[in-house]
Amino acid sequence: MLLENLVQTKIAVIGINHKKAPIEIRERFSLSDTEQKLLLSELKNRPDVIEAFVLSTCNRVEVYANLLNQSQDPFFLLEVICQIKKINFTPNLREYFYTHTNKNATRHLLRVTSGLDSLILGEKQILGQVKIAVAQAQELSLFHHQFNILSNLAIRTGKKAQSETEISWGGSSVGWAAVVHAEKILETLQNKTVLVIGAGKMSALTLQHMSGKNLKKLYLMNRTHEKAAPIAQNYAAELVSLYDLKEILTKVDVCICAVAAPHYIIEKELLSTVMTARDQRPLLMIDIAVPRNVDPTAGQIPGVEVCTVDDLEVVITQTMAKRQAAIKAVEHIVENKLAEFYEKIQKIKNLGDSIEVTK
Repeated sequence: MLLENLVQTKIAVIGINHKKAPIEIRERFSLSDTEQKLLLSELKNRPDVIEAFVLSTCNRVEVYANLLNQSQDPFFLLEVICQIKKINFTPNLREYFYTHTNKNATRHLLRVTSGLDSLILGEKQILGQVKIAVAQAQELSLFHHQFNILSNLAIRTGKKAQSETEISWGGSSVGWAAVVHAEKILETLQNKTVLVIGAGKMSALTLQHMSGKNLKKLYLMNRTHEKAAPIAQNYAAELVSLYDLKEILTKVDVCICAVAAPHYIIEKELLSTVMTARDQRPLLMIDIAVPRNVDPTAGQIPGVEVCTVDDLEVVITQTMAKRQAAIKAVEHIVENKLAEFYEKIQKIKNLGDSIEVTK
């Protein structure tokens, strides 16, 4: 990229998260791996986008772009997202999204990587998710000088926040919050039987936090046994098939779902049948997936309680006092790194001016 373009562009971000939109809206915009790649390819083909990357997690979807036209409204990126998701774009969708530009966009990314903008303050998983998003964009040659500098600095900001403050003290994942929430509702998990569905990182973290709870039985269920087997072995869980879902649900006290699926994997009708077989013995369903795994209307069935990631905010609020005390220190790190980024950009601008004078 030409040096003059490097400093005369516009960094922008458009996003949707747990603060701006409820889960029924967020899940419509959740991007699968394939959709993320399609979105990146679409952005790469646009002459007005110089650099870009996409961050999609269970609680946010964000598109960061370095735009050639400094006056361009970042909301055009929402239309591109709608195109990939095959959602009919209407102006009212804008109310669920936020945009930031230039320093505010850069600051927002630094806050995200340091855990200040997460559903669970200081959660560590976001840093790994940013690294994956960056690597995916770099593979498609969507990074040049400015975003290479920005991404490296953002990751260093997250690491510094975690190592030098207490922003990540204690539990730090949605899986952890799900376990705490289950303990609160049931009073204890001792001698309870638990089913975890899914074999991704969130499920592994959930199983990890189940350790030491003196459960009666722990099941792990996944579509493919090959991926789930090592996780089940690590946490002494019995690996079961999705074909046995109805049977296992009749046995458990708690079911925690974390499956990447575009549709419900547990329908209301299934749980109605299960509850009949259970003689209406209470069943707690904690759905930490976005899009949701459990039909929310299943909560209308007597004895069934359905919780989603939005319900975990109560847990988070009650357990985050120590992390709250670290916010000021992390904000200081963010502002220092923000200044460092623009100092580096200014040096490059000066280099470009120097080259122009020499010519």
